[in-house]
Amino acid sequence: MNRKVSFYIMTYKGYWVLNEFIKTFTSKAIEVVIIGQDKNIETDYYDEIKQFCTDNYILFFDRNSEYEIKSEYIFAISWKWLIRTDKKLIVLHDSLLPKYRGFAPLVNMLINGEKEIGVTALFANENYDCGDIIAQKSVAINYPITIEEAINSIIPLYSELVNLIVDNYFQEINIIGTKQKNEDATYSLWRDEDDYFVNWNDTAENIKRFIDAVGYPYKGASTGMDNQFVKIKDATVVEDLKIENRDVGKVIFYKNNYPIVVCGRGLLKLNTVVDSTGNAIQYKKFRIRFK
Repeated sequence: MNRKVSFYIMTYKGYWVLNEFIKTFTSKAIEVVIIGQDKNIETDYYDEIKQFCTDNYILFFDRNSEYEIKSEYIFAISWKWLIRTDKKLIVLHDSLLPKYRGFAPLVNMLINGEKEIGVTALFANENYDCGDIIAQKSVAINYPITIEEAINSIIPLYSELVNLIVDNYFQEINIIGTKQKNEDATYSLWRDEDDYFVNWNDTAENIKRFIDAVGYPYKGASTGMDNQFVKIKDATVVEDLKIENRDVGKVIFYKNNYPIVVCGRGLLKLNTVVDSTGNAIQYKKFRIRFK
């Protein structure tokens, strides 16, 4: 039987999965690839996926084009839009469901300091991330860890899950799922521009995790400084001091020209701060308040 599958994909995760998929099954096992753009990510791999499909003779369409999918199974990877289809749609989600249903689960898991991250393959249904679970894979992590490092840790899990399911399908083994335990479910809210701002009232440890969690390929942690918005690319937690008037966001001193900033609890050394053009900030005065 000449079976094929289709994909809705975005980002480096989707690009990686396609690469690994054709190594195992060849491009002839793909009916069509649908791709989309995400302006909230610095590099969404839209062009790279297009070029990969062109180079490997894979039929592809932009999500806003007219297309038809006939394959029995469709995989959705890093996809952020509603997919209307009568086919069997398998979604890959960046959490170990039923925990962190919803949006930006990996970012929120890192902010919360979870020690284990992973990927779930599930059947899509009318309620997001509530479908039957086909398979899961996980990996333990240690902090500090950036979102880029975390993504790279789970990307191989995507390929392992997709290839496992497709291999079973091609061998005519039924793909079945297990119902989720709704009583164990938690939810992860969507994030917008307001959610990239540092809350200096938080602890230095939490702010450090936040900076790492929303960094590249996302837009990065933002804060106000001298009537402009700047982005903090890297920071280090510094041992706290006894501060009589704990006015958060103020620079208490500099260490090798790096500002040490007062947080709700603890201090944070800002290693890399850039302006809107990506140029490193040059500190021309001592009295600076980040807000």
